[in-house]
Amino acid sequence: MTALSTSPVVLITGASSGIGAATATRLAGAGYRVHAVARRRGRLDELAATAGCTTHVLDVRDHQALLDLVELIGPVDVLVNNAGLGRLDAPLARASLDDITRVIDTNVTAAMVAARAVLPAMIERRRGHVVNIGSMAGLYPLPSAIYGTSKGAVYRLSTNLRLELRGTGVRVTEICPGRVSTEFYDVAITDPHRRADIKHSGVDEITPEEVADAILYAIGVPRHVNVNRIELQPTEQTYGGAQFDPVDDTLK
Repeated sequence: MTALSTSPVVLITGASSGIGAATATRLAGAGYRVHAVARRRGRLDELAATAGCTTHVLDVRDHQALLDLVELIGPVDVLVNNAGLGRLDAPLARASLDDITRVIDTNVTAAMVAARAVLPAMIERRRGHVVNIGSMAGLYPLPSAIYGTSKGAVYRLSTNLRLELRGTGVRVTEICPGRVSTEFYDVAITDPHRRADIKHSGVDEITPEEVADAILYAIGVPRHVNVNRIELQPTEQTYGGAQFDPVDDTLK
């Protein structure tokens, strides 16, 4: 792809693996000046070498460090709020306080702080794009109260921010994936047997690169177009309602 003449600046959080790393690679290849943020220096060094982006070692839960980084970078044209995690070891009734605070701080608070950091300059220049990585778990009822609540908050952040930014020229998009082939379950589930059962459930998961393509599409449409939300999931995964066998109509 031909490099963009204006070389917009992109800030991607949670960029050391999965969707973040794939998006950094895709956007750098499309001519964007990518700043990739994550905690793991070794992974970021590999990303810098392969994708040619600028990397920053930072925990997004360190809010002041995140604000300082944006000030150092200068005006950001596209923010990809990708940093996130899930903790699925126990239902809310048995969850640890650390699991609750870790998920909310990473998935919700850090996303709001990052948006707060980049928005003033976007509004002043009357252009910019905030892309929030949500989840199908934030849109549909699933047995994951902590993670689902955090991603439901990302959904509301995205829709309400759209209203707040009306008339500013700044766009907001939420990307809502289903099952993606990433390290998500390595962090979300401690029990290796349960983790293996989920990973080998027979669902052909979408890839991080396919999610990155959706992000590239959303930020690449003409500026008068706002892609509000993209839902994408494996063909054999869906949510809601009772499922019936197509042959004998018995409940699964």
